[in-house]
Amino acid sequence: MVIIAPERILSDLIRFKTVNPPGNENKVAGYLKELFDSFGISIEILEPEKNRANFIARLGSGSKKLLFLSHSDVVPAGEGWNFDPFSGEIKNGVVYGRGALDCKGLMAAQVHAVLRLASEGAPLNGTLIFAATADEERGGTCGVKYLIENCPEKIRADFAINEGGEEPIFINGQMIYFIQLGEKGTAWSTLRARGKSCHGSIPTLGENAVLKMICALNSLAGYEAEIKLIPEVSLLIRELMRIKGIREPLDDENADRLINCIEDKGFRETLRAMTRMTISPNVIEGGSKTNVVPDYCSADVDVRILPGQDEEYVLSELQRYLGDEIEIEIKNFLAPTFSTSQSDYYRLIESATKEIAGNDITCLPHISPGATDSRFLRNAGIPAYGIGHMARGFESEARNTVHGKNERIDIASLHLKSEFLVRIVKKYLS
Repeated sequence: MVIIAPERILSDLIRFKTVNPPGNENKVAGYLKELFDSFGISIEILEPEKNRANFIARLGSGSKKLLFLSHSDVVPAGEGWNFDPFSGEIKNGVVYGRGALDCKGLMAAQVHAVLRLASEGAPLNGTLIFAATADEERGGTCGVKYLIENCPEKIRADFAINEGGEEPIFINGQMIYFIQLGEKGTAWSTLRARGKSCHGSIPTLGENAVLKMICALNSLAGYEAEIKLIPEVSLLIRELMRIKGIREPLDDENADRLINCIEDKGFRETLRAMTRMTISPNVIEGGSKTNVVPDYCSADVDVRILPGQDEEYVLSELQRYLGDEIEIEIKNFLAPTFSTSQSDYYRLIESATKEIAGNDITCLPHISPGATDSRFLRNAGIPAYGIGHMARGFESEARNTVHGKNERIDIASLHLKSEFLVRIVKKYLS
């Protein structure tokens, strides 16, 4: 069988509008079924809800197991793109469209790698599992969370390769690749202000809950977080400074100053978020009518936490800035999750990365400020590592298009990802 190039697979995937909500990941599952059926690869499709499909394929057999994980859904495109976000256009060595980086680009590379291995026919000393799952962008309820809770044997593996790694950066001419081994936790919270309603023409007779909330959020805007250098992040910053030729010891006092030495703003602020709890008020709702003083206002706040920062810590930090008049409810608490860099799996990823990118590159572990489906795997005892591998010469500005406008990926990077994945399989399951 002729293997479709990864850029063509990605182009096809982008054209399926799997915006979540509602998801409609069954469109991707149907496409993948045709591809894998043509190579005689064993597959199954699990739908916890109508049109919310999880696609799982297996290659080889044996007790050793490696999981390739990616998700089929994407976030809404929004307005203001320079091209059709669902065109999947291939032009000038680039594939354009929503999901190119998050996460259909990785999926295309994984699909291409599996098909290539199947076409080569080399026996595997173990099982390669490929899972294209639903609902990652809205919590994984119909995706990995569902699979882990209802049929974990379908995706249980020795370790997993998923999204989540930062794209490479250059420092002093050195290309640095990142391997994600952990993620901050979440403590999404709802704030509530209560007042007294009255006619809007005589506002002094009431208590305006919206104004109370505005005052509270203005106070929260001045939040100064405690710097917390966990070992993985401390190692990362020290190595980055070493490459920059900065020999100054790292501590809580100089962490921000050293982080400011990173020229790339996107990575610099990502690095900063790895060193502290972050608080971001992102949704506010209050009032019902222009001529009625509102007696209620709420705000949803995205809080991301590091190890050792529990619900009690989050509440105390919020109350320190909000005072007693604002009610606080933590509605979604998930502890941080970690795999280790002191493992054969991590060293295998590092080795395969150098084989395809060059021995002159550096690999460093990092944690993600945001969350991926890897958290469900780690909580189930499956080590999970995220990659963001890109080819030399990739457009660094493209990294800022994830969940933004004009998302795209270069073809060379897709081929590099696929080659990396093939190497991993051959090194672990040969």
